[in-house]
Amino acid sequence: MEGKRAKTRFRSLHFLLLVIACYVIAWLYDSRLALDILGFSGGLLYKLIPALFLVFAIIFLSNLLIRPDWVGRHVGKDSGVKGWLVAIIGGILSVGPVYPWYALLKDLRAKGMRTALIAVFLYNRGIKLPLLPLMIHYFGLAYTIILALYLTIFSLLAGVIMERFGDDENTC
Repeated sequence: MEGKRAKTRFRSLHFLLLVIACYVIAWLYDSRLALDILGFSGGLLYKLIPALFLVFAIIFLSNLLIRPDWVGRHVGKDSGVKGWLVAIIGGILSVGPVYPWYALLKDLRAKGMRTALIAVFLYNRGIKLPLLPLMIHYFGLAYTIILALYLTIFSLLAGVIMERFGDDENTC
């Protein structure tokens, strides 16, 4: 595990050096362009700071509240049908942007959540409870129910494919 972390740090350092080199090249080519690029990057970072705080808060809370034994019972290797149901319902009930969920799912994965259930969770985020009444209004009840059923069925199919062909040991 320590070798994997060192390799990740090494790659991160290379990426940082590559980005710095790109800024230096841009500065040498056209200093005004480099300032524009730097301003854009700074603005993007400023917009992402609240989301990053949210991600860190979610990870902190998950480390405090969610124990590996809970993960093992509810969404771990031996969770059975209950794990699939938890992933489906959790995906449907999840709200907000997806990037904070990635951090939480990575943390849950590290605690023993099955990769298949992560796929099911993410797939079922496509069913948005607050938007269902609007969808029913525009497309009708039958269409909405059929679409929700298809999304759920195909989420299970995606989960089975991940379970069958995914490398559960080396993910995340």
